[in-house]
Amino acid sequence: MSENIEKIAEVIKQADAILITAGAGMGVDSGLPDFRGKEGFWKAYPALEKHGISFEKMANPHWFDEKPLMAWAFYGHRFNLYKETVPHKGFEILKKWCMQKNDNYFVVTSNVDGHFQKASFANNRILEVHGSINFLQCTKPCCDDIWQVDFDCILIDEQKFEAQEPLPVCRNCGALARPNILMFGDWSWISYRTNQQEDNFGKWLKINRDNKIAIIEIGAGISVPTIRLTSEDIAQNYNACLIRINPTDNNVPKEHFSLTMRALEALIKIDEFL
Repeated sequence: MSENIEKIAEVIKQADAILITAGAGMGVDSGLPDFRGKEGFWKAYPALEKHGISFEKMANPHWFDEKPLMAWAFYGHRFNLYKETVPHKGFEILKKWCMQKNDNYFVVTSNVDGHFQKASFANNRILEVHGSINFLQCTKPCCDDIWQVDFDCILIDEQKFEAQEPLPVCRNCGALARPNILMFGDWSWISYRTNQQEDNFGKWLKINRDNKIAIIEIGAGISVPTIRLTSEDIAQNYNACLIRINPTDNNVPKEHFSLTMRALEALIKIDEFL
């Protein structure tokens, strides 16, 4: 194991640029719940277990039409939790490595918590592929406007699992607002903010076309494989080496590396060699 970590450290040391690709496992060491499987989700939201509602069923925009108080209880709880949570030390370690590359880095994440921004990663070097809970849009939508959250928290009746009114509303038409997050079966998600981030990422890749890139993938599962596929695509088509950090789903293509660890433990051990 230590020999593997030493080789990984050498890859990072020799790299010209760092690409961080992060899934939900990145936040577990910060104390965020692991929604893997129905049991993990229901442990975080026992009120939904009574109704047999899974994460996939709950993360659907139709609840804002059918049960808006419950929809905002779910997303409001997540907003409150993400706002209160402090990113773990692994973010600081990654930022240090990026600074050693003269800030030649980019972050691609499926997380909607905004923790990379909270950990002082530059906003123009982050791609949030599923949007962000820190931004809102109209549920209709009446227009393509996206705006930053302007409230401190959402008050929730935990017993009823309902948000307390007044609920957030569209600043343009007054209809119910929703997080600017890509949900399942979501045809009303406004994507231009994420599209701009994708453009920034494309420009960064073009600049680093001939550079050595260390891809540090952390906590990206296989149920929604967007992050894993992005990592593997860059590893295949660029001068890049993939380092996959995952306690379970850690198979990698040949000539790349994996660590069967959670995020923080792995980052600390790699940093000891650097």
